[in-house]
Amino acid sequence: MASAALQASSSDRAATREAPGKLKAFELLKVSLSTKPSLPVEALIPTAIPQLDRLLGGGLPAGSVVTLEGATGRWSLAAGLVAAMTRRSFVAILDDGGLYPPALAETGVCLERVLVVPARKALAMARAADILLRSRICNLVLMPVATLRDAVWERLALLAQRGGVLLIVVAARSGAALSAAAGVRLHCALERIVINGERGLWATVGGFDVCVDVRKHKHMAAVGSAHVRIGHAPLR
Repeated sequence: MASAALQASSSDRAATREAPGKLKAFELLKVSLSTKPSLPVEALIPTAIPQLDRLLGGGLPAGSVVTLEGATGRWSLAAGLVAAMTRRSFVAILDDGGLYPPALAETGVCLERVLVVPARKALAMARAADILLRSRICNLVLMPVATLRDAVWERLALLAQRGGVLLIVVAARSGAALSAAAGVRLHCALERIVINGERGLWATVGGFDVCVDVRKHKHMAAVGSAHVRIGHAPLR
């Protein structure tokens, strides 16, 4: 009996000695965990357009659906983004019949790094975008807007997020489903056409000044606008 009591007393003293060490280790663990971000910081993909990158805090968030909206200038901005991306990786473009590759080349797009996928109907566009996003062979997928169900836009947004791929959708106006799925919404408005030389028979178009407004950004509460000059490309 006395032996058992002696052993219990010895165990209590040992636990008391170990407690401060365990408590200190636990406190250090809490401090370590509190200094680490709970979620990984999302990578940014620079647009290579300085004014736009400053506005976006460094670039477009990878794995996002980005809409380029507006009556004019949206395709010019899209061509500039594609040109920047093809300097370092591959791009896929869904073609509904309006794509003109020579105009892309004039903006600096490396056509050897562009995969053109013909898709005229909404269902074909959805299937092509789904396959491209799941394959992860391109860092950017560009497509014209299509009338798709909410669930389809949600699925495309999820696939873009999982693959870290930018899905850029060009639309005069985004519907409710696309607006909800988009992580970033940019609205483009033409400010002026830049003319090289005197106006007249021998004048040439040197580019476009476009005002880009951020209408939505999943990581930014405040929105703003930037004035961007884009090389010659068809305005749509």
